Amino acid sequence: MGWIEFGVSMVIFMASHRIPAAFGVKRALVSALGAKGYMLAFSLFSTALLVWVISAAGRAPVVALWDQTSMARWAVNLVMPVSILLVVFGTAAANPFAFEGRQAGFDPVRPGIVGVTRQPLLWALLLWSGAHIWANGDLAHVLLFGVFAFFSVVGMRLVERRRRQDMGEPAWAELAARTSVLPLAALLSGRWKPRSGPSLARLVLACLIWITAWHAHVPVIGVYPGP
Repeated sequence: MGWIEFGVSMVIFMASHRIPAAFGVKRALVSALGAKGYMLAFSLFSTALLVWVISAAGRAPVVALWDQTSMARWAVNLVMPVSILLVVFGTAAANPFAFEGRQAGFDPVRPGIVGVTRQPLLWALLLWSGAHIWANGDLAHVLLFGVFAFFSVVGMRLVERRRRQDMGEPAWAELAARTSVLPLAALLSGRWKPRSGPSLARLVLACLIWITAWHAHVPVIGVYPGP
């Protein structure tokens, strides 16, 4: 039954991200709730499904592939604050390149989080899933986080290609001049030089989310997150 629940939860989670757009459900909900209302409702629903999927993976039969190590657990604890920062600063930011960003208000001279990476949410997903694959090492969790890692890599390629086609080469070249899809590549190459510090409100929110996630890990997921 553990494998059945895990499989069903994965199918429902993946379908929840495909069906709304494919069958016009998203359009109807956006019309009824507004864009912000839909985003809030969908985020809460996705979070609840994600918790179910992870919990179901923990209840699936354990098939060990490699041993857990303290180093792997340290890696998770170092990666998670970065992932949370990417999510907090990327969500609803002025970013015409990513599906989680706002189309309006983007300044290519001052790209903000887009100067770090054009796909902050998908990089956060890749870092989160990759670190958890290493830290867990059993079949159910490798399948779970492997799917998320695959989805994030493929998603980056698809979103980048679609946005480039929609914008056209001249607009893309102008808007993306001080950005990169690879994190910090624009900064290291000298194409982007930050002109202001990060938002204090978003930094505080990221810290609160990290603290909440740490303390909720045992009661919600059932696993102590420390090394």
